[in-house]
Amino acid sequence: MKIIKDLQILTITGNIKKPVHTEEIKAHLETLKAERHITVKIIDSISITSSVIGIFLKVIKKDGVALTVQVGNKHLYDLLNELNLLAVFNVRQI
Repeated sequence: MKIIKDLQILTITGNIKKPVHTEEIKAHLETLKAERHITVKIIDSISITSSVIGIFLKVIKKDGVALTVQVGNKHLYDLLNELNLLAVFNVRQI
């Protein structure tokens, strides 16, 4: 997994599956939480861990950040749909 940070956008390539990936995402989001809006682009991962879902929820609910998650993989989009998270994470398919 690789993360590129550009202003208020985190672009993630590769699969998100290891605990270290969760920690990297969390650290990057911590540096951006002063922003009012953050976009996370998940280019090709087929899934995300429950820990990442928890981090996204914290950013939205506790930190008050407007989060948009853009996903490139149809399977991940369908998974987020099944979990009823499309509206919560403002998910867009790219």
